[in-house]
Amino acid sequence: MPDSPTPADVVVIGGGPGGYVAAIRAAQLGLSVVCVEMDRTLGGTCVNVGCIPSKALLESSHHFEFMGHDASKHGIGLADLRIDVEAMLKRKDDVVGQNTKGIEFLFRKNKITWAKGRGTLRAGNVVEVAGGPPDNNVTSYQAKHVIIATGSVPIELPFLKFDEERILSNVGALTIPKVPQHLIVVGGGIIGLELGSVWRRLGAEVVVLEALDTFLPMADGAVAKEALKHFKKLGLDVRLGAKVSGADKSANGVTLKYTDASGEGSVTVDKVVVAIGRRPFTKDLLADGTGVQLDERGFVKVDHDCKTGVANVWAIGDLVRGPMLAHKGKEEGVMVADLIAGKVAEVNYKTIPSVIYTAPEIAWVGQTEEEVKKSGRAYKVGQFPFLASGRARAMESTSGFCKVISATDDDEILGVHIIGPLAGELIAEAVLALEYSASTEDIQRTIHAHPTLSEALHEAALNADKIAIDFPNR
Repeated sequence: MPDSPTPADVVVIGGGPGGYVAAIRAAQLGLSVVCVEMDRTLGGTCVNVGCIPSKALLESSHHFEFMGHDASKHGIGLADLRIDVEAMLKRKDDVVGQNTKGIEFLFRKNKITWAKGRGTLRAGNVVEVAGGPPDNNVTSYQAKHVIIATGSVPIELPFLKFDEERILSNVGALTIPKVPQHLIVVGGGIIGLELGSVWRRLGAEVVVLEALDTFLPMADGAVAKEALKHFKKLGLDVRLGAKVSGADKSANGVTLKYTDASGEGSVTVDKVVVAIGRRPFTKDLLADGTGVQLDERGFVKVDHDCKTGVANVWAIGDLVRGPMLAHKGKEEGVMVADLIAGKVAEVNYKTIPSVIYTAPEIAWVGQTEEEVKKSGRAYKVGQFPFLASGRARAMESTSGFCKVISATDDDEILGVHIIGPLAGELIAEAVLALEYSASTEDIQRTIHAHPTLSEALHEAALNADKIAIDFPNR
């Protein structure tokens, strides 16, 4: 290791959503900041091969689906509809490039040093950065504070090793050069459903093999049931309780063997997307003697404030407990930077929203009805279908509903669950409501513009007390 490490107030290991946000926030607070990132671009998985490119493809595939199936309802006639996958992928890459260049610009404006290479934390809060070939240069920094934010990587099945040609992770699934005839998605979670939806809309036959017997177990039961109905309507062949046991690659494609309630089965497809979850990325991260501890699943152990237990060493994002969501990592990054600067800060883990960007979109915050029921707290439910929304009818997007769960005793909103058009945008009002411990009556007495989709949340809140206006109260 080189002598005389360069001093810095804060060294962030990882330039993904948590890391780059922590770096910017710390710099805004007047601290000298170094951000270590080994990829050729900043932004991490989310910006480069996750959230942003997948949403770009989802948007493109949504337009294609609309043109082919729904445009005629608007009086729009189309002939010779086709998809140029190469152009679609280029647009996706352009969107990614705009985002990564934007982060680089913000680093320059905030005078943040980007240390390009793989970061390793050593004892005494020294961060060593291996630059890699061709120079293989090694630099080191003596940090007053270290923020570890190296994120996560996709989990690989031992008999389905990623080659990113036929056996694909989320990375390969975003670069398929032409629409496959047959595609299997192993895993019916958020990533699998989003990626499967993209290629199904573009014409592929898509089978989703989910090992669990329940669909979207993390979501509210009523929402999950509604979602499964619509995904099947879209043409996704979702098979629950299907456990993949083996795979054979040949010139004809990939043959997967699996078992389900019907017994053993197999299916041969062009490509397989494996989306069974992600695990913390800690390779070469911690040298001996740092004192930073990992739990039995490989996550860095932290307390509520993201402190690792080692003086001035923090960890955030996918690397630590809690949902693996970019916005959760971002908020932890802001919190840690504020705490380092001596400010009061915290993350309210009870109000972290989740969004699935399928069609219809799915979003929720707070407790599901099943969780509230299990807690034993008396509650009431209000629900309103988009079928009764004037704005949704005008958009020809009437699938789904808004659902509000509130406590019977003090009317506090406990959870909000939305499946329908722009659910990911609509959930923001619900997040704010939970952050302020709002009541159902607070939503009821808040004026919502007409005609808007947000009125569905208003009506759902009214329905909780059986006073909805635009739909019969049940």
